[in-house]
Amino acid sequence: MRRIRYSVAMSLDGYIAGPKGEFDWILMDPDIDFSAMFEQFDTFLVGRRTFEMLAREGRGETPGMKTLVFSRTLRQQDYPGATIVAEKAEEIVAGLRMEPGKDIWLYGGGTLFGSLLDAKLVDTVEVAIIPVLLGGGVPLLPPPAEQTKLKLTNHKAYKTGIVSLEYTIQYTAA
Repeated sequence: MRRIRYSVAMSLDGYIAGPKGEFDWILMDPDIDFSAMFEQFDTFLVGRRTFEMLAREGRGETPGMKTLVFSRTLRQQDYPGATIVAEKAEEIVAGLRMEPGKDIWLYGGGTLFGSLLDAKLVDTVEVAIIPVLLGGGVPLLPPPAEQTKLKLTNHKAYKTGIVSLEYTIQYTAA
């Protein structure tokens, strides 16, 4: 079964985007091998706001990657390079996990992360903590949310001050 990995940059005070959705505070560390990271995935799961920001920058499509955008307002015909998912998100994501392929990158979108976490569909949380305090913005996990136990599986500190933390989610039996 494929893993769903929430991999995201976060400020030290817990925000994945600034108050207006900005992300200009995210450092690009030359020691992070982004090519190797991208090679681990063949599917992106993206929330509407993150996708719209990517699309404005001309990054709404990633060659060789299947992109699913979770939105009740976007129209499929406006984004032929992506699959717009308006209903049955958990069902569709559960089905994706069963298909052959590489890991699935849950990319940005605290609300989407929260809903998939509630459905017990996220396997790991991988956070690159950027050495900045934003003081407000889009939280990693918007309230309300259930307490979720995590197990540290990897960590690395970079010269720029970025700290990468990888956790496996420890779901409790219902």
